[in-house]
Amino acid sequence: MLGGAGIALALGGLIFLSYRGVSVLLLAPLMAMVAVVLGGGPILASYTQVFMPALGSFIVLYFPLFLLGALFGKLMDDTGAAQSLARGIVGRLGEANSIPAIVLACAVLTYGGVSLFVVAFAVYPIAAAMFAQARLPPALIPATIALGAFTFTMTALPGTPAIQNAIPMPYFGTTAFAAPGVGIVAGAIMLGLGLVWLGRRARRLGATAPSPAGGAARPRKELREHAQAEGYDVVEIGEQRPADAADLPPIWASGAPILLVIVLNYLLSAHLLPALDTGYLAEERFGGIDFAAVKGVWAIIIALAVAILAMGLFGRARLKSAKATFGDGANAAAAPAFNTASLVGFGAVVASLPAFAAIRDAVLGIAPGNPLISLAIAVNILAGITGSASGGMSIALQTLGQTYLELGRAAAIDPALLHRVTAIATGGLDALPHNGAVITLLAVCKMTHREAYADIFVVACAIPVLALVAILALTALTGSF
Repeated sequence: MLGGAGIALALGGLIFLSYRGVSVLLLAPLMAMVAVVLGGGPILASYTQVFMPALGSFIVLYFPLFLLGALFGKLMDDTGAAQSLARGIVGRLGEANSIPAIVLACAVLTYGGVSLFVVAFAVYPIAAAMFAQARLPPALIPATIALGAFTFTMTALPGTPAIQNAIPMPYFGTTAFAAPGVGIVAGAIMLGLGLVWLGRRARRLGATAPSPAGGAARPRKELREHAQAEGYDVVEIGEQRPADAADLPPIWASGAPILLVIVLNYLLSAHLLPALDTGYLAEERFGGIDFAAVKGVWAIIIALAVAILAMGLFGRARLKSAKATFGDGANAAAAPAFNTASLVGFGAVVASLPAFAAIRDAVLGIAPGNPLISLAIAVNILAGITGSASGGMSIALQTLGQTYLELGRAAAIDPALLHRVTAIATGGLDALPHNGAVITLLAVCKMTHREAYADIFVVACAIPVLALVAILALTALTGSF
């Protein structure tokens, strides 16, 4: 009884204190030890033999993705490619389609691997000007950006290099293109319903709202703290972006690196890497693993590395300092990687406690015979508790990933479907008010939770959960699709 209360107290402390801005690097081990003490376990052994190995394993698997993703986003930002794409898309769709244009601009950037924070800073000034010209309510800007950046391109669309799409790969032996039909259907639901909601809200709120420039800006210190807590690149905060389109690269050149990442990722995972002789992976010095466990990660690593090399060569003239760009990009990778890894360590400690067995049995007991439903619920709840899609997913898979894989095999469920349901499930309750990306987005847009969060909740929480329910219902009816 006390052990269960300790787990609940540890999770509650993690939510409350992270919302108050305390670093996850401090919170995760501290709250893990609170759970251990109340559960009657050994503190030092739990920290050094459970928490740290789990943290280290996550870093070993995924740090290259965090590093390359941060470098890619930094290059897209510093070369002006991110802003060029955003301006080009918005300009072509026109003022009458301001909301779909902003959503599409954010979607293209995030689907190509650009970080949410870079997208927010690149797109917000354009969105503010477009909304003012179209006399749209400025309170809808955060939700519009969130729809394009936080939802279908992060979890649903096949091929996205987002970490949320990469984490399930080693557990299920899949690639970034797992269950493309499921992903496309879920993504279409999120996009379609999100646009319908924002369009109706724009008409309901009317065209009399003041310009977004009139909003009260959040304190710079608060913005930096929340950005750092999420691991975003705080070097860029407050920098002036190029205002003249003539200073930006052409849209075709700006979109080429994103297209390169997507095409290479597919070719590598589907054709090139499987054609290689990888029997050596069975050797002990390489971990004695199956090629399927690393195929997806290898494909993303190579695709991002090639795109970074191409941008470094062809975009060199647009960089004020290549050394600073690569240095800042590399440094920006450390915080999000270790924050998420710390949450994995927290989950491993909780899973090692005797009281966790009752929680595990309760979760696995949901919808017996259909592990997809219990997997979706477990991932969504943990993402909501931690305020992190990748953190919640990592805890769920670290503790129950192998179990769900075995249950899936017993129920003749394709591991690719397990992958896609897991990824989509992370993109629901993760965007609750304490999510660091939500807080940072509101700060960038000079809005408060009271002014703008309700619409973020609908497009980034409620509709993704509805999309998850829809695909679960479809898979139950059809067996798979």
